[in-house]
Amino acid sequence: MRIDKYLWCVRYYKTRSIATTACKKGQVKVNGDVVKPSREVYATDVIELRKDQINYKLKVNDIPESRVGAKLVDIYRTDITPKEQFEAQELLKFAKDYYRKKGVGRPTKKDRRDIDDFTNENE
Repeated sequence: MRIDKYLWCVRYYKTRSIATTACKKGQVKVNGDVVKPSREVYATDVIELRKDQINYKLKVNDIPESRVGAKLVDIYRTDITPKEQFEAQELLKFAKDYYRKKGVGRPTKKDRRDIDDFTNENE
């Protein structure tokens, strides 16, 4: 089965064209090599893909006939993504909370309330 079709079948991408685009951009590797969307995938291959700033790593167990339900995905792949990848995603969420650079412009009403709450807690 083609790699783009496999990633679509095991529900890593919503559409096959999105999976094809990810392969063309070099976000998908099979056994450490960047692959084209037409690359055949076999059982025991290790696929690495970058999606939503997380480097997923999965092992192919079997090839599905067509797109499978979410409950059946684990039959066809084993997720071997390191836990550090998901922890890094959590840290990235905290970094995005700070939306305005320090010293740029006046504080918004929300900023002012946060500052007041912080100073009242310290007293």
